[in-house]
Amino acid sequence: MLHYTTYVLDKSADWVTFIHGAGGSSAIWYKQIRDFRRAFNVLLIDLRGHGKSKSPKYDRMQKYSFDLIGDEIIEVLDHLAIKHSHFIGISLGTIIIREISERYPDRIKTLIMAGAIMKMNTRGQVLMRLGFILRSIIPYLLLYKLFAFIIMPRSKHKESRYLFIQEAKKLYQKEFIRWFSLVAQVNPLLSLFRIRETGIPTLYVMGQEDYMFLPSIRKLVTNHTSSKLSVIPDCGHVVNVDKPEEFNAIAMAFLKARVY
Repeated sequence: MLHYTTYVLDKSADWVTFIHGAGGSSAIWYKQIRDFRRAFNVLLIDLRGHGKSKSPKYDRMQKYSFDLIGDEIIEVLDHLAIKHSHFIGISLGTIIIREISERYPDRIKTLIMAGAIMKMNTRGQVLMRLGFILRSIIPYLLLYKLFAFIIMPRSKHKESRYLFIQEAKKLYQKEFIRWFSLVAQVNPLLSLFRIRETGIPTLYVMGQEDYMFLPSIRKLVTNHTSSKLSVIPDCGHVVNVDKPEEFNAIAMAFLKARVY
């Protein structure tokens, strides 16, 4: 089972489940824990091969797919007897929780999609193809640093870059390659997500300087009536790290409006 950490406020309180992105870990949410645990039960999960979710079992797994990764998250919820949860994802974590919503809509109360990836622009497509070609040739950490600087280019994004790179150092080459195998699945999945609306209350929280992904989210929310967009000024891709106070206030207000 995936490694997880819980902060239980009260048995009757709503659960909020946090899902990190590729190369990261649940440590990415360290600026959210204090605020969220005051109002909710909190569940932090390390995806397979990330953080503390490392075991010989994952090393033996050759097939990586979004549905299998989603099932592993649901396994944790089942283990903890959590019937429903609010989900918060960052970056690739938004793809994972959106995929879960397709197959397990009854398990999700709301979705908060931070630094959401719903479409790759031309730069993103080139970056992914380049990474896929070079994944077995160039050391993964060099590729990851390149991605981090392209997605989070400004000096004010330095903390986010540093955190993601430090967490990525805990991976290893084979694990990175396995996760990069998901690239082939991304475009068809994102096309489906843009077309099909879940009906689940969804909040997109994006940085004003998230140039690679923000334009597609602006367009998406105009077509999905159950979705809203909040843009944080002077902020990059990793909104929960760049502007934690603003992110926490926006996310908490959205959740509380649907709980109380």
